[in-house]
Amino acid sequence: MIDEAIVQFDKALRTLFAPARSVRPIPGVDVPETHLGDRDRQHVAALMRVNHSGEICAQALYQGQSMSAGDLDVKRELARASDEETEHLAWTEQRISELGGRKSLLNPLWYGGSLALGLLAGRLGDRWNLGFLAETERQVEAHLSGHLERLPPEDRKSREILEQMKADEAHHADVALALGAHELPAPFKGAMRLMARVMTTTAYRV
Repeated sequence: MIDEAIVQFDKALRTLFAPARSVRPIPGVDVPETHLGDRDRQHVAALMRVNHSGEICAQALYQGQSMSAGDLDVKRELARASDEETEHLAWTEQRISELGGRKSLLNPLWYGGSLALGLLAGRLGDRWNLGFLAETERQVEAHLSGHLERLPPEDRKSREILEQMKADEAHHADVALALGAHELPAPFKGAMRLMARVMTTTAYRV
């Protein structure tokens, strides 16, 4: 148990403070940078900061869910999804840097809250755990669709990143459903949307 606690603590530190790495090439890496005015650049950097914080939350959620999951197939799927979310973390981090922005100062808070939610989801049983995963990915997919609409049309680099992230999130949701995810009750979905709105609104500014 002590060894496992050390491993999980190390994962949290690396997620929050170490540069993330991507196995796949960053989407849009070959797309030339488009000149953006100061206002648009700050806006896109803020959107990417929100998405980066969302990926911090995803890492914590999957970590908590995996720690409390019982089924090995569920654990494997959570680990695979977590690996792809780590790539999303690297992509958004890189784009924030290119735009001259900064990451959210509240990332440790987002991480801690999401880890607790993940642990709770896992305690409810594997099918509810998968249901939580599927609903999370659906809401993230919808959130990314909104960000794609808010991007300046000429910013193709950011657009390619968000489009690939959106495709990955949809795939994670489909796999969770295929593994037997339960549909979450409507009030629980609403509560998840409310919590996400608090995070996205705050991370856009802080």
